[in-house]
Amino acid sequence: MGIERPDNPRCLIPEERLRFRVKELAKEVEEYYQGKDPVVAICVLKGAFVFYSDLIRSIDLPMSCDFLGLSSYGNRPKNSGESKITLDLTNSIAGKHVLLVEDVVDSGTTLQFLLQSLAARKPASLKVCTLFLKPHTLRSPFEIDFVGFQIGDEYVVGYGIDYAERYRGLSYIGAVERPL
Repeated sequence: MGIERPDNPRCLIPEERLRFRVKELAKEVEEYYQGKDPVVAICVLKGAFVFYSDLIRSIDLPMSCDFLGLSSYGNRPKNSGESKITLDLTNSIAGKHVLLVEDVVDSGTTLQFLLQSLAARKPASLKVCTLFLKPHTLRSPFEIDFVGFQIGDEYVVGYGIDYAERYRGLSYIGAVERPL
């Protein structure tokens, strides 16, 4: 109730509010990483790519960029509990300060997998920035370093986030009915 069918996403967060919050997050990240070098920002593909792009363009620090492809949902609406790397990092992160940029943290299963995988590569530090956190669905306690918005159980789309490869191009964050 209140959430529209998948072909008509209801607006949860308008574009202006989204862009303002991303700029605020960028300032928080910039303050944290001031004086730390080298910094690597890692985008978790595909859902975080628009957020990542806007975020790093708003951070006034030298940093390198890398990308990590991950499969955990496919076309399923729920995380299967299985995660696998589909595209690995191009460069070593050993001794570097790493900022992992995610779109949505819900159960934390995927994030736990990523953090273990990246920590094994011996970065100087490893921090997480997510656009959305669903704190009530976390399976184990996580401290996320930089959070754009805390949301409920809505199935969000837009701004790079999809449902079955649809809606990534929306300029706002919408909600669709959670498919069965």
